[in-house]
Amino acid sequence: MDMKSSILIVEDHALTSFALKTSLSCLDFVKEVLDVNCAAEAYKALENNKIDLILLDLGLPEIDGVCALKTIREKDKNIKIVILTSHCDKEEVQKCLELGINAYCTKEIKPDKLCDVIKDVLEGSMYFDSSVSEFVMQQTSRENVEKTLGNVSVKDCYNLTQQEKRVLILLSSGLNNSQIASKLEISINTTKVHVCSILQKMGVDDRTQAAIKAIRENLIN
Repeated sequence: MDMKSSILIVEDHALTSFALKTSLSCLDFVKEVLDVNCAAEAYKALENNKIDLILLDLGLPEIDGVCALKTIREKDKNIKIVILTSHCDKEEVQKCLELGINAYCTKEIKPDKLCDVIKDVLEGSMYFDSSVSEFVMQQTSRENVEKTLGNVSVKDCYNLTQQEKRVLILLSSGLNNSQIASKLEISINTTKVHVCSILQKMGVDDRTQAAIKAIRENLIN
């Protein structure tokens, strides 16, 4: 990463906020770390500072994190937003996804992993905790996707080939490599090659992240 980034922590628990600020301030890709304890203060910080990424807790006082997220997204559609919370409520997760978050982490995440996530998000990647990934994957009906495979299309955002688009559709419906190979009448090795190419083109680390990105960005229609 060539340029250093500014991070805003929105967290009402003082000890957690202090620990996060201390950890993030030491990273070589971080220019400065600001911290606030509520949504109203976050709005002010965004007005007065150039922030590249927000680390946002959902359990905030007065204005909750989801409402804060909505307001922030209305003001800035491009700012990177990483949810860091103890909440894993499905309705909250769904709302966060719809509002275009870049990552969703639970507070059980290890500090080193969180730092890696933040760096990756700043570079354009996405990350979702495994519990959230499982929920998102359930939002796509395997039966409906398989039945309409011939009519479903994938937007040309990542220069995917026609076969890669078919693989992505099935991958996003929760099928494994063996099932995809059977459905498309290709070998498992060929399927693996397509999956690897999809991951590279979409800039994600694994098939679950590719599926989430496809679903969140409405690539499949």
